[in-house]
Amino acid sequence: MDRNQQTFIGRMGHAAETNGLSPIAGRLFAMLLLSDSPRSLDAIATGLEVSKASVSTEARRLVERGVVERTRRAGDRRDYYELAPDFFARIVESRIEQWRRIQTLMASMRETFGSLSPVVRERFASIDEIHADVIDQIDTALAEWRGRARKRSLAAPSRRRRSA
Repeated sequence: MDRNQQTFIGRMGHAAETNGLSPIAGRLFAMLLLSDSPRSLDAIATGLEVSKASVSTEARRLVERGVVERTRRAGDRRDYYELAPDFFARIVESRIEQWRRIQTLMASMRETFGSLSPVVRERFASIDEIHADVIDQIDTALAEWRGRARKRSLAAPSRRRRSA
């Protein structure tokens, strides 16, 4: 890995913390983003200079979020990891889910508090309005992207099909 790649990986570690992930998860994500092929836990741990146990834990978390996929190689008992083909859409969907939870909380608070001042009602309404507009537009954009991606995958054999 060159210095620019190391810098990028380090910065992604810091950026991950703002999304509720550990720095190791962010660095793991960055390493896989820069990788042309699936990487074993050993290779990832060595490249990130962290323990294999830490990489295993964080890889599992990224798999659970649908951002990373675990793969196997014929004749090799080790697990390998690579980014899911739609990894960025999965990240966006996760963020949308967080926004939906905020909207649900706001609705619950409106019902619970009943008598909110006009200023507070306006704040809640503003949050509701922008979240609804943004979520609807992102949902539409993701659906359109998935449709185009499906067409592309049908038109040309995927990387996985070629390597199988």
